[in-house]
Amino acid sequence: QVQLVESGGGLVQAGESLKLSCAASGLTFSRYTMGWFRQAPGKERELAASITWTYSSTYYADSVKGRFTISRDNTKNTVQLEMNSLKPEDTAVYYCAAKLTRSYDYWGQGTQVTVSS
Repeated sequence: QVQLVESGGGLVQAGESLKLSCAASGLTFSRYTMGWFRQAPGKERELAASITWTYSSTYYADSVKGRFTISRDNTKNTVQLEMNSLKPEDTAVYYCAAKLTRSYDYWGQGTQVTVSS
């Protein structure tokens, strides 16, 4: 059974930092592209960042570029999202997800990030 478990969310003030972590089990982690999605109230879920299984390619949404950094450790089956200079508009539920080919097949339960102004 595949499990993705996020941690590290919380309440911070604007300008502060948070680091999210996702622990994966039940899959060959090193074969999967990993992504961090987020969904704010009343908005569609969006891909914030992703990293390929070879570490060779990362993607960042324009809204987080330069502030967020995604990384992974294939020896520990974990993926992290370091978020700096947080803004109130970064407030959302953040989800970890795993993709083998075209679509994200597995999802975590989400972790809340709230940024106060």
